[in-house]
Amino acid sequence: MASLNQLLERFSSLAWGLPLLILLIGGGLYLIIRSQFLPFRYLGHAISVLRGKYDDPNDPGQISHFKALSTALSSTIGMGNIAGVALAISVGGPGAMFWMWVSAIVGMSTKFFTSTLAVLYRGKDSNGELQGGPMYFIVEGLGKKWKFLAVLFSIFGMLGALPVVNVNQLKQAINDIILIPNGVEVTFNTNLTIALVLVIVTSIVILGGLQRISTWASKMVPSMVVLYFVLVLIILSINYSEVPIYLKLIVTDAFAANYFPADQPFLGGVLGALILHGIKRGAFSNEAGLGTAPMAHGAAKTDEPVREGLVAMLGPVIDTLIVCTLTALAILVTGVWETTPDNGVSLTASAFKDALPYGQYLLMVCVFFFSISSLFSYAYYGKKCMSFLLGADRKHYYNYFYIISIVLAATTPFEAMINFIDGVFAFMAIPTMLATILLAPRVVKASKIYFSRL
Repeated sequence: MASLNQLLERFSSLAWGLPLLILLIGGGLYLIIRSQFLPFRYLGHAISVLRGKYDDPNDPGQISHFKALSTALSSTIGMGNIAGVALAISVGGPGAMFWMWVSAIVGMSTKFFTSTLAVLYRGKDSNGELQGGPMYFIVEGLGKKWKFLAVLFSIFGMLGALPVVNVNQLKQAINDIILIPNGVEVTFNTNLTIALVLVIVTSIVILGGLQRISTWASKMVPSMVVLYFVLVLIILSINYSEVPIYLKLIVTDAFAANYFPADQPFLGGVLGALILHGIKRGAFSNEAGLGTAPMAHGAAKTDEPVREGLVAMLGPVIDTLIVCTLTALAILVTGVWETTPDNGVSLTASAFKDALPYGQYLLMVCVFFFSISSLFSYAYYGKKCMSFLLGADRKHYYNYFYIISIVLAATTPFEAMINFIDGVFAFMAIPTMLATILLAPRVVKASKIYFSRL
């Protein structure tokens, strides 16, 4: 297991270097400038679209704008917001959150472009059904000679869609919050039991296909966000005097980098390491530029690609700028980030436990629903990737691969799982961002036409 951890750590470090940072953040900044900040100027219109003002049941596609965003958010709002933020702060200090904000703001533009392309260049699977996602807009938008990028994305997309971090941290939460405090000894068998229960719950939903997934997600995502939002606001109101102090610390600490070894070789040392760490955790949380969200938004019932891009753009706002910030402040104002060696979901649980009566159990409810909803959405993404590679009639085989990964994730250390996903996400981002940058002028042209008709 130690050898596996070391191998996966090297894999993650290899993937997350300066070239990827330039591609994700530099590419995102290029998209912002290329569009003349267009997506940001139409936030109000994006909200109107999300509310269903422009819905037409006769439009092509499978699900509504709201269900598309809910499906995308059900994968992004999850352990990235609870475990990912806690990991960012425990490794990089409060300043890591600032670079997650940067990732989200740039990610808004990236999601606008990628999800617009997902509808603009929808392709058909082997069954003749309309599909969207990076693999389709690469082939349909750039042509067959670029199919190798679509294949690369699909291969890593199948791996990146495995729910290994969500399952691992859900297992950790159940152990730390429920089993250990009640005197239950945590063993391989208890972890395996948790995994088998998750397999049963997940199988019931994912075997029902996209309609069942989107229906569950559209009901679960809003309610779980509201519950989590209320709980964190209570923690912040109890510690209201600390909130301005830590908001300021997030900004000032972003350029201090006190939490990394001085021999970090990236971007001039410790500051570069902090920036990279924050961007990495931001990508893990909101998935902007990775290509997952376009697979959900590409299934939306609309014949207006720009409209779906605007809806997708709201994802990083909700996920990172709101939910992740709330988590970070809860961890910071309670002081647990300085007083406990806990990491991941365990650190967030410590903050809730210190601040609220039975707070850790209330967090457990949120963690459970965050994780379960993510399990459903990721299965859909993985099947779409397999469908592209092997044909729609074989995509159901991914379910078995997916279910095996749940068992493996529940019985494997957190460090191995997070390094695996970080590395795979990096290799998903490369084809997605390259294709998006090449196709950006077509999105700008479509946007100008759309807004001239608005």
